[in-house]
Amino acid sequence: MAMANLTEMLDPAQLAVPLDKAFAIAAALGIAVVLALAVHRVAFVLLRRASTHGPAKYGQPIFDAVRGPSRWLAVAIAISAVAERVPAIRPAWDALSDFIAPVIFGWLALAFVQGASLAHERRMETRLDPIHMRSRKTRIEIFRRTASSLIIVITIALVLLSIPGVRQVGVTLMASAGLAALAIGAAAQPALKSLIAGIQMALTEPIRIGDMVKVDGEVGRVEEIRMTFVVVRIWDERVLVVPTGKFFEESFENWSRSADRLTGIVMLNLDPIADVEPIRQAFLSFLAEHALWDERDAAALVVDAHPESIALRLSMTAASIGDLWTLRCEVREYMLQWLRENQPVALIRHRLEVEAANERGG
Repeated sequence: MAMANLTEMLDPAQLAVPLDKAFAIAAALGIAVVLALAVHRVAFVLLRRASTHGPAKYGQPIFDAVRGPSRWLAVAIAISAVAERVPAIRPAWDALSDFIAPVIFGWLALAFVQGASLAHERRMETRLDPIHMRSRKTRIEIFRRTASSLIIVITIALVLLSIPGVRQVGVTLMASAGLAALAIGAAAQPALKSLIAGIQMALTEPIRIGDMVKVDGEVGRVEEIRMTFVVVRIWDERVLVVPTGKFFEESFENWSRSADRLTGIVMLNLDPIADVEPIRQAFLSFLAEHALWDERDAAALVVDAHPESIALRLSMTAASIGDLWTLRCEVREYMLQWLRENQPVALIRHRLEVEAANERGG
């Protein structure tokens, strides 16, 4: 249908061009395209030199990203300039430009958004600490994906509206605005909900790329944040895909919200006869010689007591969550070995009241 409409827009008499005139038109187009590419190349060489030093160096990703689409834009401008002076090719170019222009400008806008986000990330890497960098990177990533999605949708819409048949369908639908609004609203509700959740994620930052979170009983690092879902990499290399809205509708744990540090604990259930002070000193001595302990906190406290057991909580800190996990495992292993070798009576054993049972039996 599009090709038929395009043929109807062209005058058959204008399509018949003498051979000598066709060569002249082809030569003019070739010269215009070559000049446009030469100017484009010179311009980007100058931009590259300007971006090698000073504040402009952060614009290098933008120049690299827009080089491809801007080259095609220069070619389109050159052809358009020739078409303005050559009536023989003007109708054909006018018809084609309705399709080509939205694609080139959409490609250029998309490349600019991607290049600008990368340039901003590189600039922030030299100015921010890791925690604030994760926060800024999360916002950049979400806004980049949002802007890219909008650019793609608008570009496709402009291309489709350039087709007369599609334009007529759109006008017909707009005539029944009430029914169309209901249908579009119902169909777009999940997409709009995801879009709003993604924007809200960027503004409120309940999670950021690189955060350690606990969701649905699983602990892992936030690897990617998209408009509709969040990718969490678990310690055993599984990937947990969580809907974005879940982080606003349900509770979850963020272990590295303000810093990549936690206080870890190791629980020891011991016999009430256990002598706690030597156990505490053994724990503190082991920590003092351990390379992963960052000396922020260390304590051994009896937090609960029952007739047959007591709960001794060993708390410790490390520089990162990964180091803390390793430190807890090594502390647990060491304390069990120390108890077996130095205070075996502290290990819980089941007791039987033999004397009372004998008296009742006698």
